[in-house]
Amino acid sequence: MGLQLKNLYDDFRNAETIKAYAKIIKEDAKKLEKSINIMEVCGGHTHTIMKYGILQLLPQNVKFVHGPGCPVCIMPKERIDHAYVLAMLEDVILVTLGDMIKVPGSRGSLQNARSKGADVRFVYSPLDCLQIAAQNPSKKIIFFAIGFETTTPMSAALLNAVVGKDIKNIFFHINHVTVPEAMAALLSDTECNIDAFLGPAHVSVISGSKIYEEFPKDYAKPVVVSGFEPVDVMQSISMIVKQFVERRCELEVEYKRAVIREGNLKAQELTAKFFEKAQNFRWRGLGDIPKSGLRLRDTYKDLDTEVIYKDILPTQEINDHKFCICGDILKGKATPSKCVIFGTVCKPTTPIGSCMVSSEGACAAYYKYGNL
Repeated sequence: MGLQLKNLYDDFRNAETIKAYAKIIKEDAKKLEKSINIMEVCGGHTHTIMKYGILQLLPQNVKFVHGPGCPVCIMPKERIDHAYVLAMLEDVILVTLGDMIKVPGSRGSLQNARSKGADVRFVYSPLDCLQIAAQNPSKKIIFFAIGFETTTPMSAALLNAVVGKDIKNIFFHINHVTVPEAMAALLSDTECNIDAFLGPAHVSVISGSKIYEEFPKDYAKPVVVSGFEPVDVMQSISMIVKQFVERRCELEVEYKRAVIREGNLKAQELTAKFFEKAQNFRWRGLGDIPKSGLRLRDTYKDLDTEVIYKDILPTQEINDHKFCICGDILKGKATPSKCVIFGTVCKPTTPIGSCMVSSEGACAAYYKYGNL
């Protein structure tokens, strides 16, 4: 009766295991010929690194540079303006995921639009749009879809339901992006200081580890696909350091309990049914990255708000605030503490840049867990 079930995460947050890996990393790091900079692509890793004090556990010659982080962080202001314009239409209910509500565009955030009377709702699952549409048959439900490979299948599942049930009042604004193209763009920068990558966990569950095979082969950059728990991250760092010590350059998977090479084939098939590569997508802070975004296939253009509302959606590209360095943070060239407005003008309650507004952004992590 008094028996307590062990927490599923206990082994992956065990302090002694974390310290043991820290000791192994420090011993191996003594054999390094130079300092190495590891980029964690995903904001989930950034928050684990900050929350559990992993930076303080590493030797001085093993460093982290923070990457693109999350779909909210890289969303350019002009696309947020698209959401704002659509939300302000009288017959529209605009639906999106979590943090998008607070991200400021040039006209304000979706939260600002809601304060002016717009019907803006956030959901945990795109499929919640089905109930909203059923309850509001006279309204146009626009799903502002965001996310890396992780959430794209959920948008595809909603599309599948809309098409299969012939639902007439759900429409889409697609802002899905893909990780490998952004990684390649970062490495093409002449000021790049990335020596290795922590591959994102949940993205890899869907797409498989195969999407990173080009980086050791073509760019001579090791990739270790890592889970999000602190033991995962420490083990992954150890694997990267060992590669440098042993003069190897490989793709390895630490997160073997969830990631296989081929990924989730059913999710990939559903995604391919509705989406194709867009010619270009502009990433906030990173600029235009060819083939890094998805668009609805022409078969489904009647559901595409970028086609339906083409004449009223703004087209001008809009840059960040002149004091905001989110671009350099997303490229791994700077840390949040280097920003002159970090924690003063720019903080979670009054965010200036996307890295602060997103719960997975690097600035939000530094603000929450410590300014280092």
